Amino acid sequence: MSEPRSRDLLAQLIGFATVSRDSNLALIDFIAQYLAGHGVQAELLFNEAGTKASLFATLGPDIAGGIVLSGHTDVVPVDGQAWTVPPFEMSEANGRLYGRGTADMKGFIACVLAAVPRLLAKPLRSPVHLAFSYDEEVGCLGVRPMLEALNQRPHKPRLCLIGEPTELQPVLGHKGKLAMRCEVHGLACHSAYAPSGVNAIEYAAKLIGRLGSIGEALAAPEHHDARFDPPYSTVQTGLIQGGRALNIVPAECTFDFEVRTLPGFDAQQVVDDLRAYADGDLLPRMQAVSVDTDIRLRPLSAYPGLATAADSEAALLLAQLCGSDAFTTVAFGTEGGLFDEAGIPTVVCGPGSMDQGHKPDEFVTLAQLQGCDAMLARLADYLQA
Repeated sequence: MSEPRSRDLLAQLIGFATVSRDSNLALIDFIAQYLAGHGVQAELLFNEAGTKASLFATLGPDIAGGIVLSGHTDVVPVDGQAWTVPPFEMSEANGRLYGRGTADMKGFIACVLAAVPRLLAKPLRSPVHLAFSYDEEVGCLGVRPMLEALNQRPHKPRLCLIGEPTELQPVLGHKGKLAMRCEVHGLACHSAYAPSGVNAIEYAAKLIGRLGSIGEALAAPEHHDARFDPPYSTVQTGLIQGGRALNIVPAECTFDFEVRTLPGFDAQQVVDDLRAYADGDLLPRMQAVSVDTDIRLRPLSAYPGLATAADSEAALLLAQLCGSDAFTTVAFGTEGGLFDEAGIPTVVCGPGSMDQGHKPDEFVTLAQLQGCDAMLARLADYLQA
């Protein structure tokens, strides 16, 4: 019986529409059955609603150490995007494989699954752990129960490889992220008597302006880290809602913002600055009109950045697997910072490019899949030597 090809496995994975707002259980069941067919038992860790699960499985001996191969099963929505091919049916043209998740990041998962027979062909001197999570795209949610479970076990992995799309370039660092929601509660009235009300949209605009000023200050040259692009921590407002009619002073306005931080910078500083501005300047003016007005800030999600040392065991192994020590960083985030916080040194390397991620007609090239297959074959040789 011939070994499964990563290309064929990817076609099957793409067929599962695992958008973050929906369940991933059908895909997880497919992977669990695939592993069971190779004699590998998978452990499932469900969310509270039981609608999603992360999968953890170990190949090889039940001993300390080992390498985690980590990837997320969820994908971003295709709503409103102008796809020219079916997003949840893999298409092939000119050496490219199209479909939602081909690059971010079912291509890597397909390569890992294709490598399972080779990893099992000879005794492994160190285990390989497969960690496939849910809801990475909305805050690295599904990996957290896995890390909590690992923390309770006697054997902790010695390092982790996350297969996010880096065009198979070795990555040692990325920024952290904090996502926040600001809720401005004003006082409605007829717009003809606007001074009698508290315009929540206008006060939200002042807060957003403050965030813009904070972002400009963070972009100053003295805060730069040339390893990253952009080389500074960033602040941006991405969503805003407010108002019901033009002739009503709006009582409510909500906006979401995010802070993407360089390693070593605490995003809470931005929140504290905004809170101080709200409490010291805006709220006194709002409450002079109505004591029932308020400005509330609450976190939505967060994950830490990653900064693995170039001389670490994880980095040296990655260089060996990639055939390159041209280490770099990426602007997007991964669950890598969470693994690192759990005491598992982490690196990032996978097939495809994030230039295609989250876009219509997302694709990964066959050459990138083949390169990832070769990288994992080198991992098998390394662990079976």
